[in-house]
Amino acid sequence: MTPPNILFILSDQHSKEALGCYGDTTGATPHLDRLAAGGVVFDSAYCASPICGPSRMSLMTGRQPHENRCWLNGDVLNSGTPTYTHALGAAGYRTALIGRMHFIGPDQLHGFAERRVGDHSANWPGNPTFDHGALSGTSGPNAVSLSLSGPGVNAYDLKDRDATAAAVDWLTAEGRRQQGGATEAFHMTLGFMLPHPPYVADPEDHAAMKGKVAPPARAHPGEDEHLWHREWRDICDIDRLDEAEVARSRQAYWGMVQRLDTHLGQVLEALEAAGLRENTLVIYASDHGDHLGNRDLFWKHTFYEESAGVPLILNWPARLPAGHRRSAPVSLTDLAATMLDAAQGAWSGGGDSLLPLAADPDAPWRDAVVSEYCVGTRDSYARPHPSVSRMIRRGRYKLCYYHGYPPELFDLEADPQEQTDLAADPAHAPVRAALLTAVLADWNPDEIARALGQRDRDAALLADWARRTGPSESHRWDMPDGQRPSLAAE
Repeated sequence: MTPPNILFILSDQHSKEALGCYGDTTGATPHLDRLAAGGVVFDSAYCASPICGPSRMSLMTGRQPHENRCWLNGDVLNSGTPTYTHALGAAGYRTALIGRMHFIGPDQLHGFAERRVGDHSANWPGNPTFDHGALSGTSGPNAVSLSLSGPGVNAYDLKDRDATAAAVDWLTAEGRRQQGGATEAFHMTLGFMLPHPPYVADPEDHAAMKGKVAPPARAHPGEDEHLWHREWRDICDIDRLDEAEVARSRQAYWGMVQRLDTHLGQVLEALEAAGLRENTLVIYASDHGDHLGNRDLFWKHTFYEESAGVPLILNWPARLPAGHRRSAPVSLTDLAATMLDAAQGAWSGGGDSLLPLAADPDAPWRDAVVSEYCVGTRDSYARPHPSVSRMIRRGRYKLCYYHGYPPELFDLEADPQEQTDLAADPAHAPVRAALLTAVLADWNPDEIARALGQRDRDAALLADWARRTGPSESHRWDMPDGQRPSLAAE
């Protein structure tokens, strides 16, 4: 078969809870739901780390965060580490990156031949950061992102509008190129910022979700909450959330999802109009999820399904079945191998191709996936000591390992909302022991903690250097003139 074009659409912080193909009833995602109906939906996909940068660098390389040594958003992926884009270029593909990817450091391409509409964030930690103006502080894990929520102007939506326009133009030109006889296939990675907070939606989208968004389904765990999570609450300065703020933030989030879906629909329409749809593998995923008020939490940073679980859709009319679902646990680190399998190219990184499983639910597949979240002591959401944690999902069970703390164990078949920790249950002692062995088999938490200490020292020096010397930046998005992030009256 002729290798397909590949369109990889990656959003930021899109929870499966806000997708019709995963059970949402608000009607916010008609284009994504149509993509899912024509393809294969993965019900148990996970990110390599429940935070933006490490998750993205791992899906680029197919390697785990500790293998990339990218644990936090300021970490630089080594330019000598092959990415799926290097491999696709080697296989003869035209490659382009449009919009968000969160590369840090001097290499803002990592194998892409072309990049349009760069990142909003600084290339170098220590350089001036993005100015959210009246919404300052609302993009991170901070209670102000809930109090300053609702309808308004979200800079991330402005950026995504530019990325959408650039992607439509690029695909239109690509259609003309291929219709003119060019045989070289394309790969485009299109990175959207939405629905990452600020929890501020375009007023029209915000109004469209009024009365449609249900309250969170998972309650605050109360006094029995695991110590690691209680410490996280203290870091974020949240405990019992205000119901009105939760409802307003969730309404804004679904409004942002609706806007994301609108952008995506325009891109898929351009792909169709260019005559490229039949033999294009379209992949949709997000880098991690969002708690959205469940457990009285927002944002990500945990191994709960709302945070570490991600949407994943594969649609390829020429090869994959329509309207199918797969329950096997998979990882975003499998996407690089998947794309190179489709491209019939060589791949030296990690992960396994999802194409056999997507085509056949009985295809052989490994029995486990992992995710890790490791933080040093110098970041704004750090603990007084390195926080080294890892999750393994195998079959119906998920074990969360926190170095220096008791583990957690959940039976996702009997307890899909992860309300009952079975780690201390004698009846589950064999499962706990087996998963503890597995989660630590190729991962040494003491070595990770030492590496994080060195990472902190290195990062501090590089940030001081950037502040003093102001290194030049490339592929950076600038806000349109006359536009400023703001809240509007409801």
